[in-house]
Amino acid sequence: MASLYSHQSSNVRKTWLLMTVFFLLVIALGFALSFIYGNPHILYGAVIMSVLMNISAYWFSDKLVLSMANAQPVASRNEYPELWNIVENLSITAGLPMPKLYVIDDPAPNAFATGRDKDHAVIAVTTGILPLLTKSELEGVIAHELSHIGNRDMLISTMVVVFAGLISIVADIALRFSFYGRGNDEKKNPLFLVLGIFAVILAPLAATIIKLAVSRQREFLADASGALLTRYPEGLASALQKIASFHQPMRVQRPAIAHLFISDPSGANDESEIREHEEVSWIQKLFMTHPPISERIERLTGGREV
Repeated sequence: MASLYSHQSSNVRKTWLLMTVFFLLVIALGFALSFIYGNPHILYGAVIMSVLMNISAYWFSDKLVLSMANAQPVASRNEYPELWNIVENLSITAGLPMPKLYVIDDPAPNAFATGRDKDHAVIAVTTGILPLLTKSELEGVIAHELSHIGNRDMLISTMVVVFAGLISIVADIALRFSFYGRGNDEKKNPLFLVLGIFAVILAPLAATIIKLAVSRQREFLADASGALLTRYPEGLASALQKIASFHQPMRVQRPAIAHLFISDPSGANDESEIREHEEVSWIQKLFMTHPPISERIERLTGGREV
């Protein structure tokens, strides 16, 4: 039977493979556009833009995410003493600096981590998650978020969002100008033009699928790492089950940051999926921000009842 350690190693390999494919997609799109318009500088520009956007996102992503989530800082231990103590103790156990704490005023239970590195990390939780979960369950959720920090998931998550956004923007601009016949006569060959336009149309779809695939792999990895941190996978499994059973979606939803949360903010994973153990098709999984809750729980518990 596969262990949490094997799942962790497998998810790391899969994530970096997907990131490599993502970068190659940017290069391929730049190459296609440079071929259509007969200008090699387009390819160079696509690479330079991807690097510059990643650098800017690296430095300012946490502020942007917290603003979009309407998160407010926790100034002292006295505001949320149990949450503060759990984060502090698990940070010491994980060998990480204690991240800054933020709270989102929302009854729907959820949480996320952001920040450019472990020294500038943030964990945000909703007000709804605190009364819903027991201490061991909340520890499982916090360990999951600390694992995102320890595994440097925030950087990867930022990179995939920037890559996907860049590809969509470039593809949209290219599609608008593709009918004007840029480049010399050779480059205006209808077959090459059609192939180029076809690639430009498919690129944003492929970028979105890869972004979501990376997100799902990071969730599996954080689940496994969080369970190893607490040595009690049932705590996180039980927390996920309670979160999935809460049918109300978050009041403020931003698709751009939905993949950062421990569970889909729209409430797509609900109790019926766990109760009925319905099989999720591979096509459905392609467009999910998170793995099915039932699959995450099964990996954590090895099929045992929570």
